[in-house]
Amino acid sequence: MTEELHHALAAPCKSCPYRKDVPSGVWTEDEYGKLPAYDGSPAEQFMQGGSALFLCHQRNNALCSGWLGCHGPDNLVALRLHHQHVKPEVFDYETDVPLFASGAEAATHGMRDIERPSEAAHRVMGRLLGKEGIRTR
Repeated sequence: MTEELHHALAAPCKSCPYRKDVPSGVWTEDEYGKLPAYDGSPAEQFMQGGSALFLCHQRNNALCSGWLGCHGPDNLVALRLHHQHVKPEVFDYETDVPLFASGAEAATHGMRDIERPSEAAHRVMGRLLGKEGIRTR
């Protein structure tokens, strides 16, 4: 049986924690806590636990396109370590969707309203909860 390779979506999902237009407080603290591990040099990423591929919260077998766009495929140690499990076109990924400059910046934004999410955040969570297997809060 042939392994299906991970791929990138054309654009980050509308609930992606790396997107600047996604309301704060949509995802759990644990999910936001994963984002900063991919900041820094490859050695720093490895030491911070950023050696695993970061998968999309919504699409099976897809890499998080926000993760790819924020950090850049050339800067991710996880892609270097797991290149044999990733489609080659992932290494050329770019997006024009406005993303945070780092995982730490995305996590800070996401955590800001986690105790009292806005109505907009609740709408995003409602859409996500309608999809099977998605854990937001």
